[in-house]
Amino acid sequence: MALVFVQFRCTPGKTYEVANAIWDLEVVSELYSTSGEWDLIAKVYIPEDQDIGQYLASKLFIVPHVSQTLTTMTFKAF
Repeated sequence: MALVFVQFRCTPGKTYEVANAIWDLEVVSELYSTSGEWDLIAKVYIPEDQDIGQYLASKLFIVPHVSQTLTTMTFKAF
């Protein structure tokens, strides 16, 4: 499995609605609200046989009221 972190910037006033919609999709393993530029951050495990971009686009980036996302891919360091 590949592990990615996805940060979300939400339409003002819609962060809780977006968070609930993301959680209801059952795609993320963890979801947090954050301070700073981004409103939410999610930890997502991508199945080995899936294209990461297509998986995220079809399973996660369908949530309304998201104005921008930032995906950070991870690599084994140790």
